[in-house]
Amino acid sequence: MKFYTDLHLHSHYSRATSKDSDLEHLWLWAQLKGIDVLGTGDFVHPGWLDELKKKLEPAEEGLFKLKSQFVKTIEGEVPKACQGQVRFLLSVEISNIYKRLDKVRKVHNLIFTPSFDAADKLQKRLEAIGNIRSDGRPILGLDSRNLLEIVLETDPSAYLIPAHIWTPWFSALGSKGGFDRMEDCFADLTKHIFAVETGLSSDPLMNWRLSQLDPYVLVSNSDAHSPGKLAREATMFDTDLSYQGIYRALSDKKDKGLVGTIEFFPEEGKYHYDGHRDCKTRLHPQETIKNKGLCPVCKKSVTVGVMARVEELADHPEGRKSPRARPYFNLVPLPEIVAESKGVGAASKVVNEIYGQMLAKLGNELYILREAPLKDIEGVAGDLVAQGIDHVRQGKVNIAAGYDGEYGKVHLFSDEDRTAKEGQLTLF
Repeated sequence: MKFYTDLHLHSHYSRATSKDSDLEHLWLWAQLKGIDVLGTGDFVHPGWLDELKKKLEPAEEGLFKLKSQFVKTIEGEVPKACQGQVRFLLSVEISNIYKRLDKVRKVHNLIFTPSFDAADKLQKRLEAIGNIRSDGRPILGLDSRNLLEIVLETDPSAYLIPAHIWTPWFSALGSKGGFDRMEDCFADLTKHIFAVETGLSSDPLMNWRLSQLDPYVLVSNSDAHSPGKLAREATMFDTDLSYQGIYRALSDKKDKGLVGTIEFFPEEGKYHYDGHRDCKTRLHPQETIKNKGLCPVCKKSVTVGVMARVEELADHPEGRKSPRARPYFNLVPLPEIVAESKGVGAASKVVNEIYGQMLAKLGNELYILREAPLKDIEGVAGDLVAQGIDHVRQGKVNIAAGYDGEYGKVHLFSDEDRTAKEGQLTLF
């Protein structure tokens, strides 16, 4: 069975998240976006775990579905064209901050379990180590290697995936708080790591440049802090719709059940280039080297981004493929394409109206971005939106790269493009 997953996200118990990050709205937005299996996020938080147990019931092996009484409260908001089954898989992100090899390390790790019994066991182990109640993504003074050991002891099918492995501040290979080798992070238990998450600021092409990542299959997830951000990255499977089906596709090198990933254009990620946000300074890595790592405005150290960090650790030129390589597809979120066609912000009223019409008449967002005929898109949203989606499909995208926590800025059209198209709204 073919399906999309998005297994890294956060609930309303995490800091800086939407109050709508509850199960009902996640269920709703999964259908609007086209996601079939959604991570729960945050399951070690006692309040969220209680909510999960109250609102979810078993579905396929190791997967859960929203109970009917909660579905009824929100099912009227799902357009018929977007309706589909949604399954949940128990997931959580842990922020590990600790000292290893004479340096403070800050690494985010994703954990997945096949049952509430396993989730309960993990929660009890982690609560004995640190505070799991103040944040849905708890911060623990626990070595990543030791966290992995606890996960392996929790359940034979529980597993850990290093999150957004290149993010400067919080990742296994990040320039600020990470390591130079995955083996330095997980030591003698490295053999139990079989997948890594690319993150928004890198794509598979960048990761394939490192021989040390050859043993791992690459996955992508949204890391959404609000339901509307789901599916900006996702992973595609063609296997049994079950926890074990997903687990085998990730862990068994002979299993081809993971068929590809949906990726941001990495330039749009918040840490692709180097830079200094306070001074609005965006630097290509070559400029950073020229400036000896300092911001040309304030002369303080810049944040070294993903592009430079990959270059530092890579042992292959661009274009090389890993033995576990899968196809990938770069996409721009649909509201951003509509907003760019209108010359307005992605949260504006006109964008929300057109976005809603497209979902109601064409289907979910991933279908629209990847498969919907351009003529059908043009008939609903106008020819400039259709042209924008075509540009994205062909990779004809100009992006002012993200840096030091600032998202990149996507440009698909010139002002002349907007005014030349008949029937398009033009705002000056």
